[in-house]
Amino acid sequence: MPIETTQEPYRSETGKHTEPPAKKSPWIRIIIFLALAGLVGFVVWRIYNSQQQAAATSSRQAAALMNRPVPVQVVPVVRQPMPIFLTALGTVTPNMSVTVKARVSGQLLPVKFIEGQEVRAGQTIMEIDPRPFQAALDQARGTLAHDQALLKNAQAESGRYQALFNAGVVSKEQMETYQTAQGQYEGAISADKAAVENAQLQLNWCSIQSPVNGRIGLRLVDPGNLVVANTTNLVVINQFHPIAVYFTLPQNQLPEVLKKLSADKRLAVDAYNQADTQKLATGYLLTTDNQIDTTTGTAKLKAIFQNNDNVLFPNQFVNIHLVMEQRRDALVIPSAAVQNGTQGTFVWVVNTDEKGESGTAKIQPLKVGLVQGQVSIIDSGLDDGEKVVVDGADRLRDGSQVLVSRTRSLGATAGRGPGAASGRGEGAGGTGQNAGQRTGQGAGAGHREMLANPAAPAQTGRNPNGGQNGGRQPNKEQQ
Repeated sequence: MPIETTQEPYRSETGKHTEPPAKKSPWIRIIIFLALAGLVGFVVWRIYNSQQQAAATSSRQAAALMNRPVPVQVVPVVRQPMPIFLTALGTVTPNMSVTVKARVSGQLLPVKFIEGQEVRAGQTIMEIDPRPFQAALDQARGTLAHDQALLKNAQAESGRYQALFNAGVVSKEQMETYQTAQGQYEGAISADKAAVENAQLQLNWCSIQSPVNGRIGLRLVDPGNLVVANTTNLVVINQFHPIAVYFTLPQNQLPEVLKKLSADKRLAVDAYNQADTQKLATGYLLTTDNQIDTTTGTAKLKAIFQNNDNVLFPNQFVNIHLVMEQRRDALVIPSAAVQNGTQGTFVWVVNTDEKGESGTAKIQPLKVGLVQGQVSIIDSGLDDGEKVVVDGADRLRDGSQVLVSRTRSLGATAGRGPGAASGRGEGAGGTGQNAGQRTGQGAGAGHREMLANPAAPAQTGRNPNGGQNGGRQPNKEQQ
């Protein structure tokens, strides 16, 4: 008899008979999955839609900006005299400086000058109590008078014994004794005269006089103090008119300077302030030192300035422009306008309307002949009167509309006028360099900035090819 299998009823953990749990329907799982997938898809769509809208907004704004006139600042290209010079860091030094000391010891009497005043050579500025030296002079004169009387008596005795010897009354030895006494008194009188002169000199030294023309400084000793001869410093006198400036140049520039100095006899030298922005005085190169400093490889030079307005002061640091050449008709622009790209060296030229308030910009290639300080001398590519952009070029494209916010002068743009010969207040090559430094200006070595390759990235302007200033490269259709 076959055995029938029977299913054992479901028992719970308590042992009671219960119904088994019902299984979930697969449609519920499908619905939940589809709902989640739809939610994720909706979120992704919203994010994508937002990004597209933001991109479209940015494109519209960029297009609006591209169509808006670009504000720029321009300067005109000018022709004017332009100096070619070497730059260096110089130190103002008195042409003559004297530290006054007493030549005799004694008590200092009230001074006869006002601190800071101008004094002339030979002017009495101090006095030392002269009474001890006057007494010494009187004593020397008394000794001289005493010996002169003795000499007169010795001369009389010698004359008498000479007559007696000639008459054969006295011996030769007696005559020579009196002649020797006469010679001794003559020697004593010579010594007495020297003593009188020395005492007179000591008395004269009690009156201290200025040895040079110049400005007197602060007194170092107050009246009433005892001063020691050749030891105590009393005051310092510095000559201001003229005044000297010492500066150094690299040894490789020395032959050129010596050649020009030999041919022209006198080279102009301009002194600028420490920021290298204001011209202080104009002088001339006096000479160079007779040797080169082997530790720095530089040569020391001396320039002389008349300094009539006292603008130069001892120990003042100045920027020196040693003018080597004057270009009478140079075409100049600020160096800030010159830029470099894959197409070479160029500037942005603006063609303005009649009012000069707006216009269009275009790229103009050019050749830079020489960079002198903050201005550049142009050999070719520009004409006199054209306007070049010095600020705002980073947003320009070829053919862009521009709005000329303010036309600046070349002096205001470059920080100085480009022509030293015209007496401009140009900022000497300076970089403020701080005077960069003046620039590590270590040996104060000046330099002449010549561009052998005008396409070399020597300028700091903006590069329209994605260079230093992130400018834009004009595309072929625009060109």
